[in-house]
Amino acid sequence: METGEVERGLLPATEVGIVGRAEVAAGGRFRALTLLASAQDTPRTARRMAVGTLKCWELGGLAEDVELCVSELVGNVVLHAITDRRPLEPGQRPVITLTLRSWPRWLFVEVADEDPDPPTLPLGDGFGPDLAEDLPEALLPDHGRGLHIVRTLADCVWWAPGENGGKSVVCRFDLDGGPGGRLVGTHEGRWM
Repeated sequence: METGEVERGLLPATEVGIVGRAEVAAGGRFRALTLLASAQDTPRTARRMAVGTLKCWELGGLAEDVELCVSELVGNVVLHAITDRRPLEPGQRPVITLTLRSWPRWLFVEVADEDPDPPTLPLGDGFGPDLAEDLPEALLPDHGRGLHIVRTLADCVWWAPGENGGKSVVCRFDLDGGPGGRLVGTHEGRWM
């Protein structure tokens, strides 16, 4: 499907007029993008916006990690938060908002959606690396590893309920003050 075509009544994210190409990411240290959760190109558009923004901000060294985190978080919304269990008002379409904020020491990546249910880790999450080695493979989840990936790549991850419902999942990437650099060392306080 090419951008701009309507398929089964859903507009692609780029057709909504919110994003075009990486030029949208030029300038500034705050970037927000709201996308239709049900649009076919929403995950790709979110990834492209994040990578384009980081390159414009001279934080290209974080691009791969941030791209994977954005992909996992947006994918979680598409797979889990957009369900048929909550009937929508006629004409209402669920949205995802991706926000990037860069400060001298941190990069914050936030994915907000309209589902008030908190993000959950799969059942196997209670096992530490020392125990996982001794457990049969059948006990470890074969899906749902996205939040594990996000927790591993980001320096800190948390979520918060939205004021009018919904929620936000936020990742913080620590910078060393130089373009595209990361702090060296361990970081305590993972909230998720």
